Amino acid sequence: MNQENYRKIISGQGKGFAAGLLRLLLYIASFFYAAVIRLRNFFYDTGVFKTHKVNAVVISVGNITAGGTGKTPLVIWLCNYLHQQNISCAIITRGYKSATKSPQLHVGGQQPQATSDEPAVIAKSCPDAAVIINPDRIAGAKEAIEKFNAKVLILDDGFQHRRLSRNLDIVTIDAVEPFGFERLIPAGLLREQVRSLKRADAIVITHSDLISNSALEVIEQRMLNVNPQLVIAKAIHQPTKIVFSDGKSAEPENLKGKKVFAFCGIGSPDSFLRTLKACGAAITGSEIYDDHYHYAEDDVASLREKAKQLKADVIITTGKDWTKIKDFQAVSGDKNDMPFAYLEIAIKITGGEDELRRLITEATAGKIFKQ
Repeated sequence: MNQENYRKIISGQGKGFAAGLLRLLLYIASFFYAAVIRLRNFFYDTGVFKTHKVNAVVISVGNITAGGTGKTPLVIWLCNYLHQQNISCAIITRGYKSATKSPQLHVGGQQPQATSDEPAVIAKSCPDAAVIINPDRIAGAKEAIEKFNAKVLILDDGFQHRRLSRNLDIVTIDAVEPFGFERLIPAGLLREQVRSLKRADAIVITHSDLISNSALEVIEQRMLNVNPQLVIAKAIHQPTKIVFSDGKSAEPENLKGKKVFAFCGIGSPDSFLRTLKACGAAITGSEIYDDHYHYAEDDVASLREKAKQLKADVIITTGKDWTKIKDFQAVSGDKNDMPFAYLEIAIKITGGEDELRRLITEATAGKIFKQ
C-alpha cells in the first residue's frame, strides 16, 4: 500500500468494507505498538533504562507524528542561528532510509553520493557544521565532539531517542494535521501519545499560515493543557528561490502564471502543492511518491514525458527530492528541452521567536539540564 492510500485509510476517507476492515486491523495492531512505547517510556522515566551524557550541549529537534512536520528546516534554522552566535555545532542524524547502511560523514557541504535526502539538504544548507550520519546517536555524538570539537549537538529527529541525554527538547507540530488522526501507528500517525509533550520544552507549530487563527488557538491550548510550561512558537515555510538544473535561480514570484508539473516524495505533499499554488503556479499535473522514495532514471524520464504531454513550462520538486535526481541524464542532459527545478524553502518563525531564542541561549549557556 502506498503512502497516499494509507492516509486515506487511516483518515477515514477510504470507504467500503475492505477499507473498514483494514482500519480495524490497524487499530488492533496499534495496541501492541502502544504497549511497547508505554513500557519503553516507563523504563526511561523510572531510570531502568539509562541515559548517556556527553561533553556537549545537546538540543533535540523531533516530533510526535510520522511524516513531514518541518524538522529539517528547523534544524537548518537552529544550526544557522548558532553559527551567528559563534557557537560551533554539529548535527547528529540516523540517516533514515539512507542508500547505505554504513555511517557516513558530511563536512562543509560535501557529502557522499550515496546517502539519504534530509542529511544531504542539511549539509548543503549548513556548510559550517559537521553532519554526522550514524544510527548509533551516542557514537555519532562522541565523533562530533572528538573530531570536530563541537560544543553544541543538534539531535535530528531525537524526541523518541532517549538514550542520549539532552539539554533542550524542541518538538515540531504540523498545523494541518497536528495529532496524527488521534491514533497511534499504524492506525494513525502518532509515534507516541500527545501527553508525551510533558517531556518537551518548546513547540514550533509549522505551516501555521495554512489554518485559521481559531484553529491555531485550539492546538496551542491543547498542548498547554498537557504542559503549561511549554514555549510555543509559530512558523511558516517560506519559499526563497527556484533553482534550475543549469544552476540558475529565480525568485518564487517567477512561477506566477507558469504551467508547472510538480512531483515529490515527502511526508506532507499537500503542503508542497499548496506552496506552489501560493506562488501563483498553475499546476497542470503532479506525481506523488512515498516519503523518502528512491528515484530511478526511468522514473524521472517518465515524469519528463508526462510534463511534455501536458505542455508544462517547468518540472518542479522539493529540495529534498532534488538531492536524489539532480545527476540523472533526464534532468541535466544537454538536449533537455523540459527544464527541471526545485523550490528552496526556509522556515520563518512568525511568533514566539524571542522566547524560543531565550531557551536556546539558556541551554547553550548550561542553564538547562535534563536527564
